[in-house]
Amino acid sequence: MIWIILAAVLAALMWYIFVKPLHYWSDRGVKQSKPWVFFGDSWVTIFRRQSFSEFVQWVYNMHPTSRYSGFYQFYTPTLVLRDPELIKQITVKDFDHFTDHRSFVDPDADPLWGRNLFSLKGQKWREMRATLSGSFTGSKMKTMFNLMNEAADNFVQYFLDKNEDLIELEMKDTYTRYTNDVIATTAFGIKVDSLTQPENTFYMMGKKMTNFSGILTSLKFFGYFLIPSLYKKLKISILDKSASEFFRTIINETIHTREEQGIVRPDMINMLLEARKGIKQDDNDTAQDNQDTGFATAQESHDITKFRQLKNLTNDDITSQALIFFFAGFDTISTAMCFGSYELAVNKDIQDRLRDEIRTTYEENNGKITYEVLLKMKYMDMVVSEILRKWPPAVAADRVCTKKYVIEPKNSNEKPLEIPLNGIVWIPTQGIHRDPQYYHNPDKFDPERFSDENRDSIKPYTYIPFGVGQRICIGSRFALLEVKILLFKILLSFEIIPTKKTNIPLKISRSSFNNTAEGGFWFGMKKIKS
Repeated sequence: MIWIILAAVLAALMWYIFVKPLHYWSDRGVKQSKPWVFFGDSWVTIFRRQSFSEFVQWVYNMHPTSRYSGFYQFYTPTLVLRDPELIKQITVKDFDHFTDHRSFVDPDADPLWGRNLFSLKGQKWREMRATLSGSFTGSKMKTMFNLMNEAADNFVQYFLDKNEDLIELEMKDTYTRYTNDVIATTAFGIKVDSLTQPENTFYMMGKKMTNFSGILTSLKFFGYFLIPSLYKKLKISILDKSASEFFRTIINETIHTREEQGIVRPDMINMLLEARKGIKQDDNDTAQDNQDTGFATAQESHDITKFRQLKNLTNDDITSQALIFFFAGFDTISTAMCFGSYELAVNKDIQDRLRDEIRTTYEENNGKITYEVLLKMKYMDMVVSEILRKWPPAVAADRVCTKKYVIEPKNSNEKPLEIPLNGIVWIPTQGIHRDPQYYHNPDKFDPERFSDENRDSIKPYTYIPFGVGQRICIGSRFALLEVKILLFKILLSFEIIPTKKTNIPLKISRSSFNNTAEGGFWFGMKKIKS
């Protein structure tokens, strides 16, 4: 009899520990997924049944008639926000309740990661955001334009110099060399050419820093979600330590040289050094700022300017911001370029129309491309906006509840839902961007969605490629400029075409956390004869 009682007690205990937590949402009247014990809904990506972007769409489409629904990252209950008005409510109107991103790296184990703008929380985030916001305005981008333009010219000239009419390339590797060189010159203040010097240390360290493929790396990420306390105790880091030290050394040496020799350069380090000296980083050229970089440009919240700018920036603070800039630019922008190349290669009519606009612009300006000229290109902006809709740089964004919050019922099947302190909510960008109720035939690549006639019909908070609310991406202007200038230079001299290695239709790889194509992004660059 005693064994039966013990078995029953053990079974009840196992249910309470391993099963009951996976009913968190249904116990609160929220429609939820069907999670697995121990893995929650993360089993889908762990066992490579779906890529992460496919997972986001799957979660989003699970309960299409609900304003929100629940799923589980292992045992962490996460609320998916599906309704644009609710997204606005939480990320904008009630932002004070959801100021932070979820931490998945211990700052003590990864101090460079813990100090960057993405990872900072509360008041520290507000002050760093206020410090950096003036560094990414329109006029600051204009000063950086020449650095980007030079990198784009070097990129295209490298392939023009090859004695081949058709050059077959794996574009992810190729584009990361361009984004690497842009980041090196604009954020770190050094010049590299990663095409002519393919094994340069800066590029190799960048690859090491941003490589999240492989089983061990995946397990490390999942471990942070599953047993964060153990990872914190063991001080397990995500960033490669040798790469971290490399970039820390570069920044320290650059700062020392500039301060000793009085060097001034239009890059991110200079802007942060000015902030450290108390020079206010704001933009008085409002007319320049109003000349936006495009429909996708994230608008900085005016509320952030009321916070004081930091003046006690350390060298490590500056290195941390340069590193998050590296993460944002090295992989996400090169990936956006890859997806854009795919769409242009398989939609020849769109590529030809964009090239016509490029040629006309080039001829009208006597072969000289300027910041202002690039921003006036309407079809270019339509194409780039559609690339970011169909293939958003970040397929989902999260927020952490920093003050208890109640979502009031709106529909008859809802009741008040309390989000507890440290509760997680998700904004599923990929799902929203591919929802047919917001975008007709969403899997079709159609830049006309962003024409002057159609763009005003796009429902607010359904186009969020750079995030939403005060936590919106600070570098959207930079990213858009970087993509547009390279597209301009490439399509002026080359046609992007599919080759035998091009997978059509494109399939997203399930073996990497990064959003990339199965088998790589293989395309041909065919020289256009004058």
